[in-house]
Amino acid sequence: MAQSPNRGRFITLEGIEGAGKSTVARLVSEWLTSRGLTSRVTREPGGTPLAERVRKIVLDRGDEAVSPRAETLLMFAARSIHVENLIRPALARGEWVICDRFTDASRAYQGYGRGMDLAWIEQLAGAVHGDLQPDCTLLLDLPVEVGLERARGRSGVAADRFEAEAAEFFERVRQGYLSIARAEPKRVHIIDAAAALPAVTQQVTKVLEGL
Repeated sequence: MAQSPNRGRFITLEGIEGAGKSTVARLVSEWLTSRGLTSRVTREPGGTPLAERVRKIVLDRGDEAVSPRAETLLMFAARSIHVENLIRPALARGEWVICDRFTDASRAYQGYGRGMDLAWIEQLAGAVHGDLQPDCTLLLDLPVEVGLERARGRSGVAADRFEAEAAEFFERVRQGYLSIARAEPKRVHIIDAAAALPAVTQQVTKVLEGL
């Protein structure tokens, strides 16, 4: 489908826990603002009031089990709400949307991490957002042990269902992300997230200038 010349760009940020996506999201937004571009920062699962309620179901460590299949369906339910109520309208207005996680997260976490069928995940992606794909994805990559140390060191924040997973789970997720990056090198740009912030900023800025 041809894009309107006034359509904004869709930038997604991916990576395991502790990769620094929130920090990079702010960095990207500030960079765009400095160039006179309107941007909107959002996240998944969540992004709208209703989708945030689904996020709570997915992440809370309650007494009732959430199977990998149910988890995947909940992620795409939240994504459908988010896409229709926030992402598409913002892009149509010419805004640049910066999203902390999108469907690559489902591929990496539910597909590679949980073992859900990747072809089924692609079917869900096609049904939920079809022609909408990120213009650019920044994959913030770092060793699992570094990411978990950062994530679990956040003061006053209890671990959610994902953060409580074992390192082996996150290693599968990380390798899944790297597989996605190898398959789509033009869209997915690997950022060394273990580097100091100035170095991360330099890497991200280089990618943005290419857009």
